[in-house]
Amino acid sequence: MGSTTPPKKQLILNAFAMQSPSHLNPGLHRYPPDQGHKYTSLSNWVQLAQKLEAAKFHAIFFADVLGGYDVYRGPANLTPTIPAGAQFPINDPLYSIPAMAAATHSISFGVTASTTYDAPYALARRFSTVDHLAQGRVGWNIVTSYLDSAARNFGLNTQIEHDERYRIAHEYLDVVYQLWEASWRDGAVNAHGDGVTGYADPTAVRQINHKGKYFDVPGPHLCEPSPQRTPFLLQAGTSSAGKSFAAKHAEAIFLNGQSPELVRPSVDSVRQQAKELGRDANAVKIVAGVLVIVAETDEKAWEKFREYGKYGDKEGALALFGGWSGYDLAKYSDEEDFRFVEAPAVRSMVNHWAKTVPGGEGKKWNKATIAEYLVMGGNGTKIIGDAKTVADELERWVEVADVDGFNLSYASVPETFDDIIEYLVPELQRRGLFHTEYEVPGGTMRENFYGVRGQTRLPESHHGAKYFWKEGEEVPKYTLQEKE
Repeated sequence: MGSTTPPKKQLILNAFAMQSPSHLNPGLHRYPPDQGHKYTSLSNWVQLAQKLEAAKFHAIFFADVLGGYDVYRGPANLTPTIPAGAQFPINDPLYSIPAMAAATHSISFGVTASTTYDAPYALARRFSTVDHLAQGRVGWNIVTSYLDSAARNFGLNTQIEHDERYRIAHEYLDVVYQLWEASWRDGAVNAHGDGVTGYADPTAVRQINHKGKYFDVPGPHLCEPSPQRTPFLLQAGTSSAGKSFAAKHAEAIFLNGQSPELVRPSVDSVRQQAKELGRDANAVKIVAGVLVIVAETDEKAWEKFREYGKYGDKEGALALFGGWSGYDLAKYSDEEDFRFVEAPAVRSMVNHWAKTVPGGEGKKWNKATIAEYLVMGGNGTKIIGDAKTVADELERWVEVADVDGFNLSYASVPETFDDIIEYLVPELQRRGLFHTEYEVPGGTMRENFYGVRGQTRLPESHHGAKYFWKEGEEVPKYTLQEKE
């Protein structure tokens, strides 16, 4: 009997964006065709969503921050950040989602929001509202926030300690699960008036009465259940605490790394932890961050990459580094090689880049080299070439790292996405790696990420599913278990 070739993994493709003049491309708003300066235009975002939907992208994933990158040349100095438009100024992405959803049919929207500075009761209401208006095409990228500038603007002297932020986040998730899943029983709403029946059954709407270490939330949830109830859950933490959190809560995880060989241990770790928690490890979708510059030929792609580089703002790139790492590189001389500095965190990070970035070992990793590296695509991998070159490398990532797809950032918006749509998407479709139609046209974000019609709710093996208040139950089962 002849062996059959297993079907290829179908890639998840997201556009990775930010409602700011520059995202991971400080200064590129100066590139003449770039439309980053239109970040305040609703029609601009609607047009991008329509374009990406026509190409069958799964989602637009909106990054967000709650403070400025003010460590470099600091303290509390935004002077290098502001000319670069380096994630400053920045608008809240959630408010634009209903308009983009109304102008599209199937593409979804991942939105970043913080468990450290948003109250769970208010956040649950906002996401339920938008999930209603977007017909279930909304995901929450759960972050604990990392900028001291954000902490100061929310009344703190400095950030809450890293692992403590994740302990808060675990309880936070239990609060919002209860609001979304356990405050309104399935079937509580009488969708169509009969002239007699009330809008909803008052015995099917309950207070959650959550009393914990960090939160005291009686409820009930202000919103009736939305199409997904709990929005699709995304997470991007790569620390030990972050990976543990992701294994318990995330349905899709965003990872950065220079090579698939280096990313694979993190992928394996998260999947194993998810399995130990009783989850289907393959249901945790792993999405790698990549900057793709693609053109008709390898030579033209590299030519475009070099052209973009002329507009990059090196000071803005070092400002981003300061925010990400907490280290102010302005305190060092211009010629200092950061592979050999005393600060262990900086030395480790730069040595990693020197070993993994193509051509990095032969360079002196001073401020200019770091800025050149970070000025496009941040610290994620960069794949440059024609459609075949790029598709070959993406396939290698899937095979070696076991990732499920990619968050595609941009050097110039929308030009980078236009090139991906024109050159790369058809090649991926030709190889059978990317769909030509959504798995569930018009479906929820969860249905299209899992590829299962009807999978609008959290999977039964997910931690949040224990809070489901099912039709026919007087109270949710978890409340009975807590009394035992």
